[in-house]
Amino acid sequence: MTEFLAEIDWSPLWISLKTGFIATVIAFFLGIFCARKVMKLSVTARGVLDGLLTMPLVLPPTVAGFCLLLLFSLKRPLGSFLFENFDIKIVQTWKGCVIAAAVIAFPLMYRNARAAFEQVDVNFLYAGQTLGMSDREIFWKVIIPSAAPGIASGTVLAFARAMGEYGATSMLAGNILGKTRTVSVAIAAETAAGNYGTAGFWTVVIVLISFVIVALINIISGKGMKGRRWL
Repeated sequence: MTEFLAEIDWSPLWISLKTGFIATVIAFFLGIFCARKVMKLSVTARGVLDGLLTMPLVLPPTVAGFCLLLLFSLKRPLGSFLFENFDIKIVQTWKGCVIAAAVIAFPLMYRNARAAFEQVDVNFLYAGQTLGMSDREIFWKVIIPSAAPGIASGTVLAFARAMGEYGATSMLAGNILGKTRTVSVAIAAETAAGNYGTAGFWTVVIVLISFVIVALINIISGKGMKGRRWL
């Protein structure tokens, strides 16, 4: 076992953790921003925009990856613009891993944040207005603290989704050892190569990480349910 662990290339784990963290930060701020803006729209506009923002959650990841590939390809306007003006290449790079993971994880953060905002007691908002607080102050000092458990759950779920992302990542970033090979991509690659021992090892790793994340979500959610036990 010691020899097996010594031969393991740990880069997929570090790439996955780094990708998951950066993608979650992006999804966190974008999710909260979009959830706040959507809440202010009319019912019709809210339904349309909500559908667009939720699309990556219901689409097959490979479809999302294909769309991202078309968007950031060097043969496309945006991809060529970024490369020629800022020397930024997305396809077949670690940046592609982050973008793919952030796009797939975003809907989880957005929907959890929106659901948490909808559950905030409006009387708190009226109280803030009565005290002369601005909309910005009410949002950060009243709404965010009240919606904290839901936001925290959304953040953890977004991280878990970003960590386990495969379809869009493989389409946009590819499978480059030491650069874009995440744990999920490594499992597929090692299985295809017949290295079931290595694939099994990474499977165990991702299962353990997923279990810890689910347990963390349950703990966070449980803090808001104290005293509400069924007899």
